[in-house]
Amino acid sequence: MLTDLGQMWADFTTAIQSLGLLKGALFVLFFFAIWFLPAIIALFRNRRHLGRIFVANIPAIVSWVAWLALIVWAFTGERKRDGGENSGRADADKPAA
Repeated sequence: MLTDLGQMWADFTTAIQSLGLLKGALFVLFFFAIWFLPAIIALFRNRRHLGRIFVANIPAIVSWVAWLALIVWAFTGERKRDGGENSGRADADKPAA
């Protein structure tokens, strides 16, 4: 099995080397866009836990289950509150005396 893995790695590196600089750069950009898709979704959907999703996304590449869970979290997580002057205060809904 390790010899098959070694052969696959050799074939992969040969294919990457034959891409050229522009195609190789586009491949790397595409790879990172897919890898960090949960963080990108969380960014555009204004999620409160964007930082946590981004950090959890780094090791999630080795597990499709974890990566898919991050996709779900990015779509269903809480939105950030409006940045008004009263945001975060318990008495924000009460009128000023």
